[in-house]
Amino acid sequence: MAEILFQEESYRIMGAMFEVYREMGSGFVEPVYQECAELELTDREIPFVAQVHLKLTYKHHVLKSTYVPDAICDCKIVLELKAVKEITDEHRAQVHNYLKATGYRLGIIANFGHHPKLQYERIVR
Repeated sequence: MAEILFQEESYRIMGAMFEVYREMGSGFVEPVYQECAELELTDREIPFVAQVHLKLTYKHHVLKSTYVPDAICDCKIVLELKAVKEITDEHRAQVHNYLKATGYRLGIIANFGHHPKLQYERIVR
C-alpha cells in the first residue's frame, strides 16, 4: 500500500474546505470561496500564502507572465479553488503546471460548484 503524500497536512486542508462547503454550499462565485477558504485556513492555523505570483522560465529566461495559484499551504501544497460544475482535465493540467512551476509534489483542487457535495482531487507530481 502506497503512503499518502503529506497525509496530515492535506487532511487538515480538506477539513477546512469541507467546512467552507458546509457553511456556504454551492452556487457562489470563486472569489467568495477564496475569501471563505482564507478565513477558514487562518482559523485552523494552517499556514498559507494566497495568490502568490509564480515566476515562469523558458530556456533559462524569466518570463514576464506569471502563474497565480489560489494558495500555497504549508510551504509545499498547491491549493486550487474552483466553482464549476465538474473538475475537468483543463483544471488538472493547471495544477500540474503549478506543481511544475513551484517544484512541489502535491496539489489539491477543491470544487465548490459541484452539488450536492464538495468535489476534490489530489494531484501528485
